[in-house]
Amino acid sequence: MSQTRSDPISQRDIHLAQQRIAALTRRTPLCFSPSLSLQSGRRAYLKLENLQQTGSFKVRGAANCIQQLISEQQQRGVITVSTGNHGRAVAYVANQLGLPALICLSRQSPPYKVAAIRDLGAEVFVHGSSYDEAEAHSFLLQQERGLSRIEPFDDPRIIAGQGVIGLELLEELPQIDTAVIPLSGGGLLSGIALALKAVRPTTRIIGVSMERAPVMVYSLRVGRPSELPEQPTLADALVGGIGRDNHYTFRLVQRYLDEAVLVSEPEIAHAMAWALQEHQLVVEGGGAVGLAALLAGKVAGLGQHVAVVISGGNVKEKVLQAIVAKNRIVLESGGSLDEL
Repeated sequence: MSQTRSDPISQRDIHLAQQRIAALTRRTPLCFSPSLSLQSGRRAYLKLENLQQTGSFKVRGAANCIQQLISEQQQRGVITVSTGNHGRAVAYVANQLGLPALICLSRQSPPYKVAAIRDLGAEVFVHGSSYDEAEAHSFLLQQERGLSRIEPFDDPRIIAGQGVIGLELLEELPQIDTAVIPLSGGGLLSGIALALKAVRPTTRIIGVSMERAPVMVYSLRVGRPSELPEQPTLADALVGGIGRDNHYTFRLVQRYLDEAVLVSEPEIAHAMAWALQEHQLVVEGGGAVGLAALLAGKVAGLGQHVAVVISGGNVKEKVLQAIVAKNRIVLESGGSLDEL
């Protein structure tokens, strides 16, 4: 499906974003994976957003949004709510531009991600036991301090920034026919899908979430933005709601998504270990879900040229080491992934 006039952004917006964010972001590598290609029977590539300055794709949208604020707004400062990666991206961009930043997180946010945000000079406010509770409190702080809000995903400027990944995919793999993309709030998938389908309308867009509280996938099933109680998961970057008053991403995902896939915690753990062992890549749980789906054979109708977006690499070293060690023991003993 090609872009329509009702889309909140166009291919031109994504090209403008590409120019706007060039000085603050990296053009990440597209890595051919012989092992994944052999296993999937397709030519499979990994788009390494885990190699961004902040360790995730989120810096693209944050840079595009913050740089479009007027000078007065920038000087007053910015605020956002995050599970970690978006907050780190906003803190990084604000730091680079010399702007104040306030990042709101819930008590469920991993401590190492909270520390990384503080290290970038941002003020951190931890509140509530869930993303939704942290978000509700962030609105109060925004009003009190007169800060400009940088949405994590449901904003055309954020979507356009993430869409630059799609432009890079088209430039490096013009024959791409399948994109496998982590799916949570939908900003990443929406931006990439808009960029790809504007040029190659037949490109299949596969969204992958964890089995534990996949809010966007559930919302798609019931036909409206909905809520689910949060559950602990290795894919902590994908945790959180999409907002009952979601303005953009739900509709865009609904329009452009070709297939939604859910992966289990053992499958995510195996994908994280596989990425390190096969490609020496540090990949967090949320960044590994696309890999997990392919390794588990869960994606139907794969094309011949497949790009898997590795969306982030912000995982604590001890956590990854434990996952790799357990993965090795289970597989060498002939056990099942369910034992991970």
